[in-house]
Amino acid sequence: MALQRDSRIFIIGCGISAIGAAQKLLKHGFCNVHIIEATGKSGGRIRTGRLGDNIVEIGANWIHGPSKENPVFRLACDYQLLDKESMSEENQAVDIGGHPLFVPNWFTSSGRKLGPEVMGPALEFFMKILERSQQFYDSGGEPMPSVGKFVKSEAKRLAPEEWKEDQANINIRMAMINTLLKLECCVSGTHTLDEVGLGAFGMYKTLPGLDCTFPGGYEGLIDNMMKELPKGIVSYNKQVKCIHWNNTKDEPDTTATSGPVKIECVDGKTFAADHVIVTVSLGYLKKHKDTFLSPSLPLNKLHSIQRMGFGTNNKIFLEFEQPFWDEDCELIYLVWEDDTDLCDVVSDIKTSWIRKLTGFTVLKPTERFGHVLCGWIAGHESEYMETLSELEVLHSVTQVLRKFTGNPTIAPRKLLRSQWFHDPYSCGSYTYVAKGCSGYDIDNLAEPLPPNGSNSKPLQVLFAGEATHRSFFSTVHGALMAGWREAERLVSHYAPASTISSKL
Repeated sequence: MALQRDSRIFIIGCGISAIGAAQKLLKHGFCNVHIIEATGKSGGRIRTGRLGDNIVEIGANWIHGPSKENPVFRLACDYQLLDKESMSEENQAVDIGGHPLFVPNWFTSSGRKLGPEVMGPALEFFMKILERSQQFYDSGGEPMPSVGKFVKSEAKRLAPEEWKEDQANINIRMAMINTLLKLECCVSGTHTLDEVGLGAFGMYKTLPGLDCTFPGGYEGLIDNMMKELPKGIVSYNKQVKCIHWNNTKDEPDTTATSGPVKIECVDGKTFAADHVIVTVSLGYLKKHKDTFLSPSLPLNKLHSIQRMGFGTNNKIFLEFEQPFWDEDCELIYLVWEDDTDLCDVVSDIKTSWIRKLTGFTVLKPTERFGHVLCGWIAGHESEYMETLSELEVLHSVTQVLRKFTGNPTIAPRKLLRSQWFHDPYSCGSYTYVAKGCSGYDIDNLAEPLPPNGSNSKPLQVLFAGEATHRSFFSTVHGALMAGWREAERLVSHYAPASTISSKL
């Protein structure tokens, strides 16, 4: 048991995956657990901010599938962070298949507001094709390499027959489908659906429950989890430069005797470890894959990191004096009437980036938020938006809203936007299964180093985070479960020793 308790375990990053791993290790008797975090705060891509007096989520927004199978939901209930409606049995029983059923308003680029009788059929038609695109994961035999190619070609093929009795509305419905394609880029966190693999698309699994938010902000979950960890367990503002594994050199160490792993920080400080759990984002790994580990990552792992997708999805929050949307509206679609050729990217990013802005969710309830919209924009257009000043973004969004509503006086009074692509430790938003990527790549990324069959000390470097969960990549619950998985891997590794010692 002494061996288990004294093993030096370092966790890189302090997002929910790392916090979950640390909690589980401590619970199982490990007492030499440390977290190294590059920034000054915990939470990673869970980040709550403020727009005036309103709490808004810069990062993770919803509990996706808030039901008993979701550990984030269970924790939120335990910490009493949700309202009664979100915790109700009825709410947990609703199965939305990953697409919340928002009450929408549709505004078009000619300043028209259209009703469900015109736009509803386009939404229904698109969702049926999207559902079909998820079925090839189980059935195999995908006819095309990407989700984008499949959805676009099927929409063009089937639309004339679908709406032959209603020729007048074909063009506006095709423009609506184009908006939905761009919105799906936000959901997947990709530049274009042409980069999302069709065969692997259905690998993502949804959980039952009507997606819900934290009234006091998602960071409340992190705060409660951190309270359960010992004080001083996290070293903040310390960036890891390189993880030296299979370390056999007898070098003097600044903190402890040498171990199989040495963590070298940018400030020159080093830590000796028996095990390191890496929880950095896939975006960070993609950017630093050649230098983050020494010896460098094995080729098969490098190839999986390259094949997997990691994109940007940003939010633009706007506060208004008065709403221009209906009282029951939960989602606003922006439909560009000249976008009928089904293309989910813009031709010139610098001049037309704003055309990738798909629409807005209305922050509810109004009593809590006032009149606040959250705009969604993904891809390279979103990355370009990050480089502009807040004033430039505010001007562009205001012009678009005036154009689409036909109201020249609309003027948001405050703006706040996320900038995940230029965040040096996130390098984007979340993972998607790219064209040519499979479940093998996610499993491969999750495999510890050194590989099985090696003569070196096992489990020197382990990998967690949302990108390493085969079914729940891109989610907070996927990240948490991946952290638990790697902690349990270490618990199991030492279990024989603890079992023997307990019998003595």
